[in-house]
Amino acid sequence: MTMNVVVCVKYVPDATAERHFEADNTVDREGADGLLSELDEYAVEQALQIKENTSADVKVTVLSVGPEDAESAVRKALQMGADQGVHVMDDVMAGSDAMATSLVLAEAIKKLPYDLVICGMGSTDGAMGVMPAMLSERLGVPGLTLGSEISVDGCTVRIRRDSDAATTTVEGELPLVASVTDQSGEARYPSFKGIMAAKKKPVETWSLADLGVDASQVGLSASWTAVASAEPRPPRMQGEVVTDEDGSGAAALVEFLASKKFI
Repeated sequence: MTMNVVVCVKYVPDATAERHFEADNTVDREGADGLLSELDEYAVEQALQIKENTSADVKVTVLSVGPEDAESAVRKALQMGADQGVHVMDDVMAGSDAMATSLVLAEAIKKLPYDLVICGMGSTDGAMGVMPAMLSERLGVPGLTLGSEISVDGCTVRIRRDSDAATTTVEGELPLVASVTDQSGEARYPSFKGIMAAKKKPVETWSLADLGVDASQVGLSASWTAVASAEPRPPRMQGEVVTDEDGSGAAALVEFLASKKFI
């Protein structure tokens, strides 16, 4: 019997590149290089570890919603070792917030065979961290979130959740949605063998029509949240240099720190 694991990944603008907003305050995704969200790499890694460490036959499917270039995020996950990919692409989805995106993801997951859905703890662009809970609600299955460790034993999934005050173990029965943090284990780099093998792995492209989702339910106009305004980050100012030619440097440094309320 095959255990089907679906990993939700996002194509995001490179955080090290200059990023801009469009006139409608949505992110300019074509004006910056994009990549697989680093936080989603941890989700892919945990799915692959389950595949490697579980006696059952495990099939890992990577699912992404986004523009044409988002296929590169799916391909990166396939290079890491996932078995197949699904890319949901439709121009009318541009500007969709987490609520609208969760609808599309949930309908895509329902179309796939799935036992376990794994997400990262958030995206490096929106950083909302609500997608796992939304998918759990839409799919009508349990949700185990923010796992620092995840394991599967038969139909039981356990996560270890670490906080500042305590460490707890939470478990649930398949099918369910889980999310993992950036403390769950370093994501592997694609090997040359994995890169070559990924070229032959299937990636299906679906539209909203394939999922039975009406265009009026997605996009900026259908979103519950939107960016009201955005301002460019101010340019970095030259720092103040404190000289100590006459022994007064320490006092000047203390005065500067006090004026900035650092001390």
